[in-house]
Amino acid sequence: MICLAAAVAHPGRGGGLGDGGGAPVRSRVVEVEDAQATSAFEPQPAIVQDMVDRALLKLTGKEDVVQAWRTVVATQDVVGLKVYCAPGPTSGTRPAVVSAVVRGLLAAGLPPHNIIIWDRQQADLRAAGFDEVAQRYDVRVAGSANSGYDEKVFYDNELPGELGSGDFEFDKYGNKTGRKSYVSKLLTGGMTKIITITPLLNHNLAGVTGNLYSLATGSVDNISRFESKAGRLAKAVPEIYALPALSDHVALSMTDALIGQYQGENMSLLHYSTALNQIWISKDPVALDVLAIQELDRERQARKMSAGSPNAELYEIAWELWLGVNDPAKVQVDLVK
Repeated sequence: MICLAAAVAHPGRGGGLGDGGGAPVRSRVVEVEDAQATSAFEPQPAIVQDMVDRALLKLTGKEDVVQAWRTVVATQDVVGLKVYCAPGPTSGTRPAVVSAVVRGLLAAGLPPHNIIIWDRQQADLRAAGFDEVAQRYDVRVAGSANSGYDEKVFYDNELPGELGSGDFEFDKYGNKTGRKSYVSKLLTGGMTKIITITPLLNHNLAGVTGNLYSLATGSVDNISRFESKAGRLAKAVPEIYALPALSDHVALSMTDALIGQYQGENMSLLHYSTALNQIWISKDPVALDVLAIQELDRERQARKMSAGSPNAELYEIAWELWLGVNDPAKVQVDLVK
């Protein structure tokens, strides 16, 4: 088990995490499970579609999927679906889950051009099969690092990083190091809503390659300076996520828990994986991530393996920044089978 919170709760605020009167903050996560969702670790698209639809209906309280999606996005929105695809299509965000979301958005009336499947690198998206998804539904696919960076929107951290090719300040004015991480123009150039869709995948320093880590590290440059130590990630990930260019636009967070991989990080290691056959959704990315860390530890314990490193500081800072609830005891989980 993992303890990820102090005993006190923040007062209410936006995003449905409180009532504005100082009541204890609670969050809600919907988990939908179907034992037939995968076969030999391969997602079954029709079942996955049904799971995503049922999860959204339960979360929104609507009886119609179109109306449910319209509580999340408007037809004029430009919606970015942030995936995590470096481990490939089996252990990263699975194209079947993203396709289910795309179909829902299209049914809700969004023009195909207003839907962007994105991650840091275009090459990773292609290797994971998202070019085919984009072609099938006539939506866009884009790499944030391939889209350039906005010189007016950045995260400033006292820790200098060694700049590399592709970083905004690389070789600019003779710079070899920089303390700023610039936000991709992909986000600042008209994207109005973000839906994060992340795999249930361990991360050796962040605990889980979750909704916070995926969006924060996928949106800015000069990020490698934080990747060597857990304490550096603990500070940088929530602070980057909290930038208005990111957090103000997050409309929904999802965990692709069809398969839980408890070892391996960016490598696809199915012998360290469990077919959970679940989809989780919430308005609270922190709640999703702390539940994900707990689940990965359950999988390790079942195999008599050592517990992972949860990096509780990261999720406590996220809570302090009012990004969500980091105490599993304050998360209402609705399980739909």
